[in-house]
Amino acid sequence: MQCISNKLHPRLRANGTLESMQELIVDLHVHSHYSRATSKHCDFEGLYRWGKLKGISIIGTGDFTHPEWFNEMRDRLEPAEGGLFRLKDEFSEPIDKSLPPQFRQALIRFIPTVEIATIYKKGDRVRKLHQLIVLPDFASVSALNAKLERIGNIKADGRPILGLDSKELLRHMLEIEPRGLYMPAHIWTPWFGLFGSKSGFDAIAEAYDELAPEIYAIETGLSSDPGMNWRVKGLDDVTITSHSDAHSPQKLGREATVVQSDLSYDQIIGAIKTNDSRLVGTIEFFPEEGKYSADGHRACNIRFTPEQTKAHNGICPVCGKPLVVGVENRVSGLAERPHDFMPEHPKRVEYIIPLPEIIAELEHTKSTTGKAVNALYHRVLEALGDEFSVLRSVPIEAIRGAGFASLAIAIERLRAGAVIREPGYDGVYGTIRVFKDNEERQKTLNQLSLL
Repeated sequence: MQCISNKLHPRLRANGTLESMQELIVDLHVHSHYSRATSKHCDFEGLYRWGKLKGISIIGTGDFTHPEWFNEMRDRLEPAEGGLFRLKDEFSEPIDKSLPPQFRQALIRFIPTVEIATIYKKGDRVRKLHQLIVLPDFASVSALNAKLERIGNIKADGRPILGLDSKELLRHMLEIEPRGLYMPAHIWTPWFGLFGSKSGFDAIAEAYDELAPEIYAIETGLSSDPGMNWRVKGLDDVTITSHSDAHSPQKLGREATVVQSDLSYDQIIGAIKTNDSRLVGTIEFFPEEGKYSADGHRACNIRFTPEQTKAHNGICPVCGKPLVVGVENRVSGLAERPHDFMPEHPKRVEYIIPLPEIIAELEHTKSTTGKAVNALYHRVLEALGDEFSVLRSVPIEAIRGAGFASLAIAIERLRAGAVIREPGYDGVYGTIRVFKDNEERQKTLNQLSLL
């Protein structure tokens, strides 16, 4: 079946240059199968395959501090455009042959990345921060790994835990490679975010002191979006990025950053560092779907708004223990601006629901990985193009014309933001639906059948 979409991700000419200056979808926060609680399919073949199906052009390697994963990086990747890497032909060609023809020439490039957890004491409090580090080459990766191996155990987990001040980790990276990018990860997550309610700080300078000017960008995390971050004046001079934190290749692109630049490390990372016109914007989860959107206590099935939390003095009414303060509440506590504030020149913000979740709702099943959902997912991609194109740009009439009438209605609602939101709390994912309930869904499908 011929692909309808003309928005498949960028392709290369025979001489290795981009066909045109196109948008590159970038997902830098990824994990390998050496990280805890990850899929065994988190290998380069899996990331390559799902990157093509999703429509992502630039993918972080994740976990480059892990010795065995770094060995896999050197075995399977080879240098491509400046500071980027490609999967070697011996590994990529069998995958391409298994994909529908329209996906085979789509561009996939890798950039060395790692998420590192630091646990340390500062200001009479224990701090637990996660940060993402991006480097341009294997030499700088090797040098940083050698330095960190003398500080802590980098072999036990793909995301190592170090007893090191985050500022000192930043200093180590800068000493080895000033072109590197250091980003505080999912900055609002209660326990492990820079601004987290449990162990974070109230300002970038509190954490990084004299090195604060070296923080060029932050990652919003699944439970916050750019609008929430715009409310905090202390973030005015940093770039707001989004990435998936994928623990399986199917979760790639839950969130992503969009740049329009030449194909090189310096151009892509430069866009993020400067927040200039090359940085187009971000693709977002609805923040309510994140695991820490609202306040609550999972063990007691309590989910509160900030107002309810305040009324209960931050205490769970069931067990009497402190509630976990979610992202919405924490942002409001640090914000100097109203909910509807927008900067003078805002970057583009697009919201998505992952396509398997939409299909599962249409099929009235809770599983997004079952055979029926998976089969329909691949039929849609074969007919219409990669997942991001289907969600963002394929005309609604084209979706309907390809035989997916109910999906056309769902995506039309998604693009209009007409979705039902039930916020997550205390580690429980929220739910985003396109139909209010099963009755509305069934009524809509019955109307389609009559038509």
